[in-house]
Formats: sequence, C-alpha cells, structure tokens
Amino acid sequence: MEDLSLHILDIAENSVRAGATRVEIRVCENGEEDRLSIRIADDGRGMSAEMLAQARDAFFTTRTERRVGLGLPLLEQAARATGGRLEIDSAPGAGTQVLAVFGLSHLDRQPLGDMAGTLLALAVGHPQVEFTYLHQRGDWQSSFSTAAIRAQLSGRSVSSPQGIAVLRQALENLRQQTRE
Repeated sequence: MEDLSLHILDIAENSVRAGATRVEIRVCENGEEDRLSIRIADDGRGMSAEMLAQARDAFFTTRTERRVGLGLPLLEQAARATGGRLEIDSAPGAGTQVLAVFGLSHLDRQPLGDMAGTLLALAVGHPQVEFTYLHQRGDWQSSFSTAAIRAQLSGRSVSSPQGIAVLRQALENLRQQTRE
C-alpha cells in the first residue's frame, strides 16, 4: 500500500465486516517524541485468542473470497520499517483495537495520504456505521464524525446526494485544516 490512509481503510473495512457499528480512527503526530500513532478501535465481534494469534500471518484470513490476509501484516511491516510497532487488542464481544506506531520523521515512513477520501469512502460505503476521526498534532486537533453529519441531514442518509454533498464539504474543511 502506498500510504497509511489505505491501511486505515483496510482495517476499518475489516471492522465493518466484523459487525462494528462504531469505528474510531485517531491519528496523533507527536513531534517531541518523533512518533506518529494510528489507532483504529471498533465495537465489532472481536477475535478469539486463537484468531488474534494468527492475525499477523499473511496466510490467515476469515474471508472466503481469498486465501490471504495482507492488511495487518503489511501495516506491521510498514510500522517496523520506521522503528515502530503494531499492537492488536481484541476479545470476543469486546471489539478490536489496532495501534500502529511509526517513527514520524523516519525516511521510510509512508505518507498519511488522503484521509478525507478514505473517510468519504467509509461513510458512503457504510452509511449505517458511525465513523469518528480525530487528528492531533501538538496543540492542534481536528475531528470528523458521521453522527454530526447525520444530525445536519435531518434523517437523510449520508449516502444520499445531499448527504454526500455535506460529507464532501466537511471533509474538505478537514483537508484544509490538516494542511495548516
């Protein structure tokens, strides 16, 4: 994967497949500690201890349409290439949390990429799921929530034409804030 937003998209899609109704994505850039951390937490089915032990194996997947599961192994490889790590916390019925930590200024760290595009794809593709996103950099932070978008839409779906227009505006605002 070319950038971290694609890893985030993959992990969030896994959350939805695991029955999540809420997915929280947090990105924290800590310049003092030279660390970028990405946390994706959900309220899905969670994983058994056996499944959790196999989750980092590229040849393990719960999907039936393919025989490999590269998402977590590739994310772990990307994190380790920068001196970072990948942690997975999960239990049946308790959801899953994935934490990837990267060296922020490391030459091999992939760019964060198009988080606005990732969030748009998730929100429109899964209008029933509540997605929240928080991006922190020092004292600055920006956030996005499909629950807030739904409140603006007065009952219309986030995947309706009006919903998509409101989503795009909110995500353009997020994109501009992130650049500052």
